[in-house]
Amino acid sequence: MRVVSLLPSATEALAFIGAGDLLVGRSHECDQPRAIIDRPVLTAARTHGGSSAQIDAEVRESLSAGQSLYSLDADLLQKLRPDVILTQDLCAVCSIDLGTVRRIAAGLSPAPKIVSLNPHTIEGVLDDLLSIGQAVGREQGAERAVARLREEMYRLQDYTTAFLDGPSVAVLEWCDPLFIGGHWTPQLVERAGGRHPLNPTTPVPGAGAGEGPIGATQRAAGKSVTVPPEVLAASRPDAVVIAPCGLDLAATRREAAALMAKPWWRDLPAARAGRVALVDGNQFFNRPGPRLVEAYAFLVGWLNDRPELIPPGFAWERVGPIA
Repeated sequence: MRVVSLLPSATEALAFIGAGDLLVGRSHECDQPRAIIDRPVLTAARTHGGSSAQIDAEVRESLSAGQSLYSLDADLLQKLRPDVILTQDLCAVCSIDLGTVRRIAAGLSPAPKIVSLNPHTIEGVLDDLLSIGQAVGREQGAERAVARLREEMYRLQDYTTAFLDGPSVAVLEWCDPLFIGGHWTPQLVERAGGRHPLNPTTPVPGAGAGEGPIGATQRAAGKSVTVPPEVLAASRPDAVVIAPCGLDLAATRREAAALMAKPWWRDLPAARAGRVALVDGNQFFNRPGPRLVEAYAFLVGWLNDRPELIPPGFAWERVGPIA
């Protein structure tokens, strides 16, 4: 079995289920676990970076013109002869689009199996591990891996209660314009004991009695949403997590500094109380793989004043209170 992964979360999931040895090629964004760094790189970004506003403008211009944000090396893909290609169709901004992958893969002989992973919930992320295991013939390893992740989430839930009116939390997925996290992120916040009012979960169809506070698995959220600064300010969050998609902690620190210089920022309860966290959003929160459980552990530890629950090495830092 020869596997190419064009998605960082899929690469992590493949390794987590014990099938990292099958990986023969990766995307330029696949950087975990470090043992896979030696695999050939098949993709490259067509954007040039800059500030949050500059990146947003460049992305919008490319998408409006119908252009992919990434390139895929068709010749190298042919040489690697993959049996399975792991990719996604959830976000055209985060990784190469499914249409490009299908078009290039159609010219390969033999034709590889394409597995597109598109989770919208934390349960969907765990189910993707099972889908990968089935696709690569490592079902038992995937089942054991999912059992470990579920057990850890159950353990962490013991430190929370669904019956208290927890702190209002805003998870920022982008700084300019402001994007409020969606999909699995509101789920993680609420299950950690917080509220995510600017993009909350709602009961899934047919939830019935499961739509209440103890029916966490029966509630889901939509995609991330953009809000004007005055809306964020008016929501008066008790805690803010700044975790821009695709940015490491150093870049997050730079973008957060520009955001926190805005006149309205100092009036946020979170800013005054020193309840602002900078997180490497590229590695956590915005990468729907096994380390979302670490992001959940961070939220449980941070929101409930249980720092011992925050995983060692979790890439974050606290912003002190505004004087």
